[in-house]
Amino acid sequence: MANGLDGVVAAETVLSHTDRTDGMVWVRGHDLPALVANHGFEGTVALLWDGFAGEGLTRAGTIAGFGAARVAAFADMPAWLPQTRGRTLFEGMRIAIAAAPDSADATALVAAFAVAVPALARQAAGLPPMAPDPSLTTAADLLRMLHGAEPDAGRVAALDTYFTVMAESGLSASSFAGRVVASTRASLAASVLAAWCAFTGALHGGAPGPTLDMLDEAERAADLDAWAEGRLRSGERLMGFGHRVFHGNDPRAEAMRRSMLAMGPRAGRLAFAQRLEKSVAAAIERVKPGRTLPPNVEIMAALLLDSVGIPREAFTLVFAVGRSTGWLAHAMEQQKTGRMIRPVSAYVGPRIG
Repeated sequence: MANGLDGVVAAETVLSHTDRTDGMVWVRGHDLPALVANHGFEGTVALLWDGFAGEGLTRAGTIAGFGAARVAAFADMPAWLPQTRGRTLFEGMRIAIAAAPDSADATALVAAFAVAVPALARQAAGLPPMAPDPSLTTAADLLRMLHGAEPDAGRVAALDTYFTVMAESGLSASSFAGRVVASTRASLAASVLAAWCAFTGALHGGAPGPTLDMLDEAERAADLDAWAEGRLRSGERLMGFGHRVFHGNDPRAEAMRRSMLAMGPRAGRLAFAQRLEKSVAAAIERVKPGRTLPPNVEIMAALLLDSVGIPREAFTLVFAVGRSTGWLAHAMEQQKTGRMIRPVSAYVGPRIG
């Protein structure tokens, strides 16, 4: 039996394909560089959802639909935001998504994420929520609602790239959780809530924040090489290194790196991250010769989110704004083409009597 269902085919999908060997992800037949260059976030969502949330979807139509839905989501905010006071951001997001009616469609649910994130972050900072601007893209409006001012184009482009490349990632734990719920013919609201709950774990969507904490610790070290070797010899996990799917270059990380380079001096700590990668590579060769521990997407994700001004405690919430579109694509595909997911278990307990 495959531990953790590794290698088990649990669904047939037209949404995406990941090539571990060549290090590439395709979404509806388009590779990641093409998505970033030609489609952007809303254009990628149009590709993902076409045939499931409508026919002939376009980037312009998706921008308009998301904008109108954010206005509606903001109007509904008084029904749930007061209940989140004194709660963690993760709990607040769970309350926000649970407040969505079963009749909510995919566009409304993504808008609920996009409006809830800045509202919860501003509430935590003692600030009132800011109303959305429906004319903007998701990335531009989220930064505007979060910071209370029009964001510069470089930050918008970087966050849009982040949303684009992180929108869909196959049958991750959260996408699979959403598909399982959708397979019972439960609502999209129920499916996306299940996906969010799976996403909050430290081994999944909760990784970018701790990765930035680790970068802070490494940057304070007097001897970076000794620090990296010490972490490896102690058996501590190096957040941001190693990946269950990609064993080499991750195309998502490269796209983020390019978007940060375009920001110039505002790109933050890219140079230090490259130094850290070299130190870890040298340390793993000394500690475990022949093994590799390549950097994963979480390092670039943490650096990018930090560079566009996202508080680290909100990293996972912002991640979910983009990934929710993939969760919903999986849920809609499962509802349309799949049957109820009902695996079996192997009993390994005692037999008494």
